[in-house]
Amino acid sequence: MQSYHHFTLEERECLLENLKAGKKQSDIAKILGKSRSAVSREIKRNQNKNCSYHPWRATVLYICRRKSSRRRPRLADKTAYDFVTNGLSQFWSPEIICERWKMEHPNEPLCPSTIYRSIKSKQLQGFTPKTHLRRRGKRAGNNFAKAFQPSHTIHDRPSEVEARTRLGDLEGDTVYGGIAKGCLVTLVDRTSRFLYASLTESREKTVVTKAVGEALGHNNPLSITFDNGSEFADYESIEKNHNTTVYFADPHSPWQRGSNENINGLLRFFFPKGTDFHAVSQDELLFTLSLINNRPRKCLGWLSPIEFVSKKCCS
Repeated sequence: MQSYHHFTLEERECLLENLKAGKKQSDIAKILGKSRSAVSREIKRNQNKNCSYHPWRATVLYICRRKSSRRRPRLADKTAYDFVTNGLSQFWSPEIICERWKMEHPNEPLCPSTIYRSIKSKQLQGFTPKTHLRRRGKRAGNNFAKAFQPSHTIHDRPSEVEARTRLGDLEGDTVYGGIAKGCLVTLVDRTSRFLYASLTESREKTVVTKAVGEALGHNNPLSITFDNGSEFADYESIEKNHNTTVYFADPHSPWQRGSNENINGLLRFFFPKGTDFHAVSQDELLFTLSLINNRPRKCLGWLSPIEFVSKKCCS
């Protein structure tokens, strides 16, 4: 099969000379190394009203067609534009927005790269990578907690916890602010990815234990898996207060609590490193939790944690 490329001015001039010589289109195609249909199409598109052909006029028409042949921007459609901006205003990622769009408009394509390009080219007014995209173009780092000798390790957990077949198995950690600026205690359900969190003034173990209680309220999880931070040394009180079992991951193994690490990274979008959590109000925290727990997740079939829990409880 012949490779295709557009006619050049020289090829058009050669085409005119052969037309004047009375040669057939099939013969001209062989001379130019093109298909007969390409030659026929070139003549038909660019001939004058009197059916004559001129290479310079043909080239000008070709340039004009190329300039006007650009695709219409996907987000020029008002419905798609409003849907994307509404998702970004809730701090959804482009991938989440596209998957939710597919659920509501299965026959109308929309891909994440379109949204990324639109944000980068400033086609979406009021939305920038720095203010509305989770990573802001920067790589996320990992923080490792201090070593702690546990009584129950992650290897003692029941198989149901590993399989994520039930609600109520949590992963816990802390999100630090600046030095002496407080922190957050976070707990994530392994199955629904529902997030519980509470503000705490320090990492002192009794303070953290109290914060765990405030985050969970009257909920009694089936199990909690923490890292080896010394702030969780009072885990026996947590077990007693919530009638649960606390397990500890291996030292320097954040992947063993992947769901919690992922959500903590998302929290860093709203509360960057160095945040003074003493200045964060309870209302601000509750608003952020609402955004995250209503955020569709790929691992949940693009349902939000709240939608997933509601569907699970009703089934």
